[in-house]
Amino acid sequence: MTKRISIIGSGFSSLAASCYLSKAGYDVEVFEKNSTVGGRARQLKKEGFTFDIGPTWYWMPDVFEKFFADFNRKTSDYYQLDKLDPAYQVYFGKDDSILIPGSLNEIYNNFEKEEAGSSKKLEAFISKAKDNYDIAIKDLVYRPGISPLELITPATTTRLSRFFSNISADVRKDFRSNKLRQILEFPVLFLGAKPSDTPAFYSFMNYADFGLGTWHPKGGMYKVIEGIKDLAESLGVVFHLNSNVEKIITERDKAIGIQVNGKPHYSDMVLTGADYHHSEQLLDKDKRQYSESYWSKKTFAPSSLLFYVGFDKKLDKVSHHTLFFDSNFEKHAKNIYDEPGWPEDPLFYASFPSVTDETCAPSGKEAGIFLIPLAPDLEDTPEIRERYFNIILDRFERITGQEIKSNVIFKESFCVKDFKEAYNSYKGNAYGMANTLFQTAFLRPKLRSKKVNQLYFTGQLTVPGPGVPPSLISGKLVAGLIEKNEKN
Repeated sequence: MTKRISIIGSGFSSLAASCYLSKAGYDVEVFEKNSTVGGRARQLKKEGFTFDIGPTWYWMPDVFEKFFADFNRKTSDYYQLDKLDPAYQVYFGKDDSILIPGSLNEIYNNFEKEEAGSSKKLEAFISKAKDNYDIAIKDLVYRPGISPLELITPATTTRLSRFFSNISADVRKDFRSNKLRQILEFPVLFLGAKPSDTPAFYSFMNYADFGLGTWHPKGGMYKVIEGIKDLAESLGVVFHLNSNVEKIITERDKAIGIQVNGKPHYSDMVLTGADYHHSEQLLDKDKRQYSESYWSKKTFAPSSLLFYVGFDKKLDKVSHHTLFFDSNFEKHAKNIYDEPGWPEDPLFYASFPSVTDETCAPSGKEAGIFLIPLAPDLEDTPEIRERYFNIILDRFERITGQEIKSNVIFKESFCVKDFKEAYNSYKGNAYGMANTLFQTAFLRPKLRSKKVNQLYFTGQLTVPGPGVPPSLISGKLVAGLIEKNEKN
């Protein structure tokens, strides 16, 4: 008899898991509290503009290709993918920026222009980063985090020092230019922790950046979500939108189920891709694996203040992805991780997808997404949001030498409160639990509940960690674990 699985949430990990489980012969239903699928990767459409609400970077194209190949499909079956050149631009002050080209040789040349001798050092750094990438992405991240023995391989045992040094130390010993240091430290911010707290092994993110490049799905990252949903439906997955799961039911004759919009729904298994902490709050207290003390001691990735802005003109001197590193990174990081508070002079990131994708804004206009990384659980009011909107637009105008405030047609914002309300996110974090040394692999929350039979978890708080490619991998890992446990 076909077994039924209820999946809570429809982010990348849940969607991926639904595909693998349906392919394996399970009867899969997905329950999403919002009106569209995608979880944190939803979309905003307004007045002819299109914005990705969540992820905007498409890195590690090989992970996406591998996912679709598991179903004898290609990414091109679902969306058009373009490589960005330049990949992104980094501002350090007024009219002072470095472009990161789409070609590795050109990146070497740009480094050499900034610091004599740095191109050779970068070649060596990227060679090591590629080695780490081959070990991590082709092997380690596809292990389910059950045992520390998963990390012991011939490759890792000869590279132990890379786990006990950190990215910041590795970068700073070879590069003198603070600008180059910031560029090389930037990619690990996707892992949710300071470079000084991130093991040097994670330099594989630099290979993902420089070696594999930055890509863009035409129409935005939501095209990827739509593609995976289409794949899931073709495999037989059923989606229920506007379906808020209020409780995970465990008390009826050892069966498991969920309470959805006040009504019970029973199945053979429950898999939750919702926030891990929130998912455990759906259980009776004695069925939870992790205490509030456990969660409070963990290092969480930042939250964010985001603005989605429609401009009535095209903007100058910006790239599709543009980073503003003209303020002090250490001070901003201190406000995120050490002494949580609103930063006085924040770094920020801006995405202008309409620079390369005409579908994202009406002709002659520009779509802008602005992001300020923040400590989780900060006070969040309309007045604070407005203050910071003015701070970053003032900086933008000064640095790029153009007036844009009077060209704003509209703006929407998303911050700590919204992460909590829309995604039940723990303390309003944006990316999950940081990948620090003691929050890696088997040290992360488990894919399978130790207290409730047939209850499983997936997503960025469990293995392998935060980010879109890891979330796809998490869905595959938990599906494989379910299949394995069912056979035993």
